[in-house]
Amino acid sequence: MWGFQFMRNFYRSVLPILSGTACLAFLLVSSLCSARADDATCEPAKLATKYPGLAGKTIKIGQDGESVPFSMRDPKDFSKLVGLDADLAQATFACIGVPMQYVIGTWSGLIPAAMSGQIDLMWDTLLYTPERAKKLDFVVYMNAATGMLVAKGNPKNIHAVGDLCGLTATTTLGTTQEAMLRDSSSKCVAAGKPAVNIITSTDMPSGLRLVQNGRADLVSVNKFVGDSMVAANSTTIESAFDVVTGAKIAVGTAKGNPDLVKALRDGLAAIRASGAEKAIYDRYHVDYSLTTDPTILTE
Repeated sequence: MWGFQFMRNFYRSVLPILSGTACLAFLLVSSLCSARADDATCEPAKLATKYPGLAGKTIKIGQDGESVPFSMRDPKDFSKLVGLDADLAQATFACIGVPMQYVIGTWSGLIPAAMSGQIDLMWDTLLYTPERAKKLDFVVYMNAATGMLVAKGNPKNIHAVGDLCGLTATTTLGTTQEAMLRDSSSKCVAAGKPAVNIITSTDMPSGLRLVQNGRADLVSVNKFVGDSMVAANSTTIESAFDVVTGAKIAVGTAKGNPDLVKALRDGLAAIRASGAEKAIYDRYHVDYSLTTDPTILTE
């Protein structure tokens, strides 16, 4: 109940800030295929012709409802999800002509759920990696960055990844941020310095609380999630620094769903061409210049 109330207050405090500012080749070879936005249009009436494998289906989309501003509970109706990824999913599948529903779970559990086919998609600040692409096909649509948050005043004077040796850092289990912290710890040890003490959690708010309670010196999260956390908790945390890695945010689905992957690519391109995509980014105050043409990556 405490966590439920924490999240409700968190969303209520941050949402006004966010909203007020205002190829077929991949099937044969598996590599890269992008869609030009100016060539794409929404044609939901042609679903059965364009994507016969999706006809009669309802797509299950996994989100955690805790990754502000990407996926969060609607403060007006806690049974609904809103946010950048939630709204992009709604717009994309309306464009495709396929009904969809959300399946809410812990972020770290959504990746294996998508890999096993328990859900059709994970659409929730998911980053493409070659390792994940062994079991998932991706449609990337945005460049990513990592935010490093610390207690207000930065008491441990952390300004770079190299400053973490001997300190305690936390992040969500199974994320690229976890891999970054473990790589940093290995470099500390190789340099003869103490390792980074890494605490993993199943959700992002838990990591934030560890820093607020003094049990961790830093929490590593998606930069835009981090910006929202700082905006909602400006008296207790601050941003220490950001890491731009060239990583890309994507939608992921299990191997063997070619019509779904193609429909996602086409639908994202169509809402980009219509201006609906930019309106969603503006709604949640996310930098639209970070978007990319939707591109399929399968390896």
